[in-house]
Amino acid sequence: MKDYFKFNLKAQTLLPVWITFMVLIIGPYVYVIVNIKDILNPLQPSSFFRFYGILILMFIVAYAIIFYIIKLCIEGIEFKEKSFVFDGTFGQYIGKLISGVFLSLITLGIYSPWFMTKMQKFFVDNTSYNSNKFEFAGTGGKLFKILFFTLFLPMVAMMIIMFPLVIKNGSSNPNTISIITNVFSVLIMIPYMYYVYKWMANVKFSDYTIRWETNFWDSCKKILLEIFLSVITVGIYYPYAGLRLYKYFMERTVAVSENSKKGFGYDLEAGSDFQFLWGQLLLTIITLGIYYPWACCNISSRILGKTFTEEITE
Repeated sequence: MKDYFKFNLKAQTLLPVWITFMVLIIGPYVYVIVNIKDILNPLQPSSFFRFYGILILMFIVAYAIIFYIIKLCIEGIEFKEKSFVFDGTFGQYIGKLISGVFLSLITLGIYSPWFMTKMQKFFVDNTSYNSNKFEFAGTGGKLFKILFFTLFLPMVAMMIIMFPLVIKNGSSNPNTISIITNVFSVLIMIPYMYYVYKWMANVKFSDYTIRWETNFWDSCKKILLEIFLSVITVGIYYPYAGLRLYKYFMERTVAVSENSKKGFGYDLEAGSDFQFLWGQLLLTIITLGIYYPWACCNISSRILGKTFTEEITE
């Protein structure tokens, strides 16, 4: 028997947070773009300091908004007539954020995996369902290895390979160099994305461990196929690619305990899902982003409403 999730967050609840984002993030961003020449004028130091003041304000507001959006979305999830609960506070969040950014900067990014782990643990560990807490089991050391071997080393290798080509042919064939670089970048990002998301899918709940049961090569081929289809359709296929990947990895997510095993899944409806996603995206575009809270809630409600768990019998 399939047990489905629900998403109950209303657009009217999300709207004030989104309006704050548009006023305090988009507004200053437009101001910076329009006045970029004056702001960066070395003869006007006051403009330079105002520029960094605006950036700091945008940074603080952006991450404050992220906190409240995630909090609202977590509390909007329902399963078997019971809602998820989030009890993390903004004070705890901003403390971890500021210390994490500071340590990442002074260590030239080396601390970043541990910072990302702390932020992931903050949101997961402060979430509960039916009085049972979730617990994120991923570690910073594991993430550091993932970033080092799937992102840093391949990027270094790519630069070593591409440097002679750029020196030899960069000026005569810039488009060819750009295409080769982009292809290399995509190929590098696929294993990185796979391992990072697998690292994230490592959560304990009650006596269950939630994780992926996936095959690396099959998963990477699936990701590559969806990226390829998105590229050749000039992005038209992209929203549907996200849904197909969501379904693919949901079907490979399990919750395992000593006595039972549950699987997850998603009831994909190809034509109607594609039309629905693009309808919501187009409404957001033509309203210059004002429709976003409704699009976010409608899309989340549709996707979670067709996401389920069921007992696996072996």
